[in-house]
Amino acid sequence: MVQKAKILLVDDRPENLLALEAILSALDQTLVRASSGEEALKALLTDDFAVILLDVQMPGMDGFETAAHIKRRERTRDIPIIFLTAINHGPHHTFRGYAAGAVDYISKPFDPWVLRAKVSVFVELYMKNCKLREQAALLRLQLEGGEGGHGKESAGLLAELSARLAAVEEQAEALSKQLDDDSADAAAVATAAHLERKLTGLRRALDALEPGTGTAPTLPAQS
Repeated sequence: MVQKAKILLVDDRPENLLALEAILSALDQTLVRASSGEEALKALLTDDFAVILLDVQMPGMDGFETAAHIKRRERTRDIPIIFLTAINHGPHHTFRGYAAGAVDYISKPFDPWVLRAKVSVFVELYMKNCKLREQAALLRLQLEGGEGGHGKESAGLLAELSARLAAVEEQAEALSKQLDDDSADAAAVATAAHLERKLTGLRRALDALEPGTGTAPTLPAQS
């Protein structure tokens, strides 16, 4: 069962964290605070996050260094990072942010509606991926049962899997259309396309389990 997504907010100033919480509270997700790069890295050791909002200017380990550490870890390298900065930066500063692995770069003061919309896209993509992993786990249970899709119990599980997968496929298609219409960030569009490819692979594996196919299914790789 997919729970609320976690969003990591990283800023050394408490008032900025309060402002971010006020803006993102309408998304009804779990907001986790970190007041330094070190604290953020510690939180990432134990929890999974849909997206990270990372302040650039922090004492000690700044946002660029923190992002570099995040991207070096296999567990966290694919988490989207949105940089927040109060600096009037030039092209070189912006390039450094993207080179560190950011999917977006927003200058303070930012438009609350824009920030909330950007974060909501990554939260939705994260939730879709969580649902997809659930379907893959159920499918693996079916494969390990060794029944090849036969029997009432197996047939019932296949039907449930198919129905759940159809719901995720429909939601993913709607999200892709929304991203196309809104001219969303390239990173979000690429993530959605990756999700659709995994859904296609899972659908093929599920279809192969139908009685009478005699085909050994190959599950899509999970990432």
